[in-house]
Amino acid sequence: MSADQAAAADASDVTVDATGLLCPLPIIELAKAAKGLPAGTAITVLCTDLAARIDVPAWARMTGHEFVGESRTDGEGVALTVRLR
Repeated sequence: MSADQAAAADASDVTVDATGLLCPLPIIELAKAAKGLPAGTAITVLCTDLAARIDVPAWARMTGHEFVGESRTDGEGVALTVRLR
């Protein structure tokens, strides 16, 4: 990816707030957000359903995208990031 492509991807990064939603809704919201976005876009899912820690990496693997990682958010949630390919 060139520097210009990386900058464009950063500008179009998306956050999905799935806080308070239970399985399978965080994945459904992630899939809806990913639809039509270009490769290189990072989508971060904010969620409190800890099952998403398993579901989001599995979704990325099954759909051919890259699971970038997870981090804790303020409170009891996690932020799970996927980069579209």
